[in-house]
Amino acid sequence: MSDGTPADLFFDAAIGLLQRVRDEEAEAITAAGTLLADTVASGGRLFAFGAGHSSLAAQDVVYRAGGLALMNLLAAPGLVGVDVMPATLGSRLERVDGLATAVLDTSPLRAGDALVIISLSGRNALPVEMAVSARTRGVKVIGVTSVAYAAQTASRHSSGTYLKDHCDVVLDSKIAIGDAELTLDTIPAPFAPASTVVTSALLQAVLATTAATLAGRGIEPPLLRSGNVDGGHEWNARVFEEYRDRIFYQH
Repeated sequence: MSDGTPADLFFDAAIGLLQRVRDEEAEAITAAGTLLADTVASGGRLFAFGAGHSSLAAQDVVYRAGGLALMNLLAAPGLVGVDVMPATLGSRLERVDGLATAVLDTSPLRAGDALVIISLSGRNALPVEMAVSARTRGVKVIGVTSVAYAAQTASRHSSGTYLKDHCDVVLDSKIAIGDAELTLDTIPAPFAPASTVVTSALLQAVLATTAATLAGRGIEPPLLRSGNVDGGHEWNARVFEEYRDRIFYQH
């Protein structure tokens, strides 16, 4: 690790990654934002899924002030953040064949919807199976992953494939294998993960593109406002009522 405080170096690393995804993923961000806009315009519903810490970025775009009201969290027990005890069980569940299909079978997803699947490595059975199963149901899939893992790790899905191989659009987070940006001679392991920062920024960039794309077509994007500003609750109540058939966290 070079000169500078660990905090400075982490910020530098995170900013560098954000600059890379801004420049290198611009086309994919536009494609993903357009896909979601197309889905909204055609009456489809939007869902986001991530297991473990990948779920944090999915949760960040659901029921969010300034965000699209139509983005729903696709969840299952033991797969959202670290809500399961022991936390290590969540890592085991990501490798279970058949679990993703069971989640989709009991979800409201249907043909014409769009699903964002977040998985840093994209190598486990869960995200691969979810992408494959969703697409067979006529659901469009946007994958958010680090493509580097596919070149340097072995797939844990029976097909030998990765999340990136089963998506309509892939967003590459550029995160290095191991998700730790810093090293120090006095610390035996790399540290300071940046995947949540970068993945969340990627998704917010996509949704900003979606909102602007809808507006450009003359469609008011169904955005939420903060409940902590005057009129926010009334605004949101109108949006919830207008789109009640496409919002599942409200009903």
